[in-house]
Amino acid sequence: MSGREQLGATTIGTGILSKEARALYLAIIGENGRLAKDSELGRDTAARDELVGIGLLVPDTDEPGVLVAVDPQQLSESLSATWQRQALDLLTRASALSTDLHDLTAAYHSPEQAGGTIEYVRGKVLINQRVQQIVASASEEILAAQPGGPRPSEALAGILARDLEALRQGIVLRTIYHPSTRYHAATREYVAAITQAGGRVRTLDEPYTRLIVIDRRIAVLPVADDLNLAAFIHDQAVISYLISEVFERNWSHALDFDGARAVPQQVVSGMRQTIIDLMLEGVNHRVIARRLGISERTLARHLAEMRDEHNVESLFQLGYALARNSINGHSEAYG
Repeated sequence: MSGREQLGATTIGTGILSKEARALYLAIIGENGRLAKDSELGRDTAARDELVGIGLLVPDTDEPGVLVAVDPQQLSESLSATWQRQALDLLTRASALSTDLHDLTAAYHSPEQAGGTIEYVRGKVLINQRVQQIVASASEEILAAQPGGPRPSEALAGILARDLEALRQGIVLRTIYHPSTRYHAATREYVAAITQAGGRVRTLDEPYTRLIVIDRRIAVLPVADDLNLAAFIHDQAVISYLISEVFERNWSHALDFDGARAVPQQVVSGMRQTIIDLMLEGVNHRVIARRLGISERTLARHLAEMRDEHNVESLFQLGYALARNSINGHSEAYG
């Protein structure tokens, strides 16, 4: 193997050329670096075109119909410099792309282009992306009502820095959670950090709708129970109604939550009443805990304290006492 042939084999990486093109180049080198038009070597047109395309074969200016092999080392240096310039140009353009298209993005997502005053988005991934976009665009206020149990610890950790930064920028942040979040350590830590930074959080022990309102200009509501379809509302009349008649009403009925471990008696009473109602319906403990968004250990603690309150020792006795109290309560109510 000649020195020139070895250079061709080692300079061009296997990721640049196909096996067939590499074999053809080596064969051409063995034929003094020339490929005649009628040569048997030129029958593999795909491999030949690949070599021509990258520049390892060029037409012979003195003899038409003949292709001449190019020194891979020189080609490598030339292509490397060219590709590096192109890569730098692409990086520069990529960095500037968001700024360059900002006005077009704003126009695309305007109410007029979003299907009127309500934009429907399907799919949890797309919904979350859109919510993150509008939350990131907030400049004055973020209102959020989050029913259901505690959010995953990873999700809370992911939004903590974002929400703290929003508060540092002077954005008003108010959130309504379910009372079960008071029993969730990660939520308590998140709420403590948020309230210390100026945010406000409350819990509401009654049914309410999931809702997010940004700067009083965009409201987000779930349309499907599985949260797979959401409505992004741009109509100011509807948004004003959702704020005054839905969010503010719920906020006025909710209890302040600053992340403290101690749970207000009103919250405890409401939680236990729900437990009693579910037990009387025959719902098992695992399902009760899941519906309330609490752990089975927390549920067991509630049940133990309820046994003490009713001076009974077993769950069977507790159930009997609760059922008896329920019957007596109904008798008194209907007198």
